Amino acid sequence: MFDMARDARKTGLPARAGVGFKPQHYAEIVSDPGPVGWLEIHAENYMGDGGRPIAQLHALAERFPISVHGVGLSIGGEGLGEDHLARVARLVHWLEPARFSEHLAWSSHGGTYFNDLLPLPYTTQTLARVCDHIDRVQEVLGRRMLLENPSVYVEFAETEMQETDFLREVARRTGCGMLLDVNNVHVSATNRQVDARQYLADFPMHAVGELHLGGHAADEVLGEALLIDSHGCEIADPVWDLFAEVLRRTGPIATLIEWDNDVPSWPVLAAEATRVDSRLAAAARRKSRAKH
Repeated sequence: MFDMARDARKTGLPARAGVGFKPQHYAEIVSDPGPVGWLEIHAENYMGDGGRPIAQLHALAERFPISVHGVGLSIGGEGLGEDHLARVARLVHWLEPARFSEHLAWSSHGGTYFNDLLPLPYTTQTLARVCDHIDRVQEVLGRRMLLENPSVYVEFAETEMQETDFLREVARRTGCGMLLDVNNVHVSATNRQVDARQYLADFPMHAVGELHLGGHAADEVLGEALLIDSHGCEIADPVWDLFAEVLRRTGPIATLIEWDNDVPSWPVLAAEATRVDSRLAAAARRKSRAKH
């Protein structure tokens, strides 16, 4: 289990809206970030030694808290890629980001990397493997990481426990935090035909250090609706409703807008950030009134 007392770094993000940084928005973010209080980058895009991406990241890190989101560590895979982890650690050690997070998924096997975040059965064996990998990541990075709940499209016959029970036990054993992706909750609940609000009621909210919101796409499989976590459009109304439910449980917390495909112009993305920021401000006011 990670020893929080050993992690002397400032690992907080402001309870503001954040956006995933896209290079085409660089000039506008620097000149007028509007409601955006922090930025997220994907670790795998910044593992080089120099060039424009690293120069831009250096400049942005002087003005904004940065959250680093990994997509290739394969936390749930058979083996944790030590070479890849070393590259992540190199980035984290020089950047000193406010947060580091990864996914509850696997994405590599036998030296082959897949361009996807693949699901896991929730078994005692999987639990032990995931905890061992998180312990190793936190040891190498020297900091607490956040683990993101997945979007689910299939279920495994061998699953032994609920996803929320699995995540709660991971947090207990490793000391890691949780990244609660609200869109993933809606996508998974719709695909599995379960109650999203019950999922939130069972989620280890005490461990949540960051929220994600994003868009999804709808498909049809064998006559049934299937939602895809696409990150390619605006946030849907049911996700806004779940976001409100989460804020009632957690109070204001750093919230990222994920828009990675069909990336819009900066004014469109900034408008989504404004909607998030206004809801966070309202949650802060409710929390303040409740104290008095």
